[in-house]
Amino acid sequence: MTEYHNWRLTVSLNLNDKKAVVAEVSAKVAKAQTIVVAEYRGIQVGHLTQLRASARAQGVYMRVLKNTLARRAVEGTAFASLASEMTGPLIYAISEDAVAAAKVVQDFAKTNDKLVVKAGNYAGKSLDKAGVVALASIPSREVLLSQVLGMMQAPVSGFARGLAALAAKKEAEAA
Repeated sequence: MTEYHNWRLTVSLNLNDKKAVVAEVSAKVAKAQTIVVAEYRGIQVGHLTQLRASARAQGVYMRVLKNTLARRAVEGTAFASLASEMTGPLIYAISEDAVAAAKVVQDFAKTNDKLVVKAGNYAGKSLDKAGVVALASIPSREVLLSQVLGMMQAPVSGFARGLAALAAKKEAEAA
């Protein structure tokens, strides 16, 4: 599929093309932890391109879909509760990372008021707009890991400083 195809609505697709789109999105949904749905009415193409580039950099699958196809893709999954929110011109952000989809959409929505977060779903739990914003505020996995590593190193480095100070004191006493 071309870059252009990913952003145009799938209105004029034949049955086989629609099945292919549903299969592609279903494969992404099967591996996903989070899906965020946002209304994009009135956003310029250039801004959508920026959003898409940001999503790609964060490992988020982002696509404009016909809502009936999106409903079929989430049918029978933990994300099925999102089907009731699938109305209007929507863009779908799907990520394997728990917070990436919410973070990409929320960060973009802060600078572009035409992108409106509508709903989301994390690990089978429905999220309203406030829930998506809260999920987006959680630090990424890498940041959390570095914070844990820093906490684990703090006692060790404190112990090492204490040993160094003790050694310096003993050396000063011996001299």
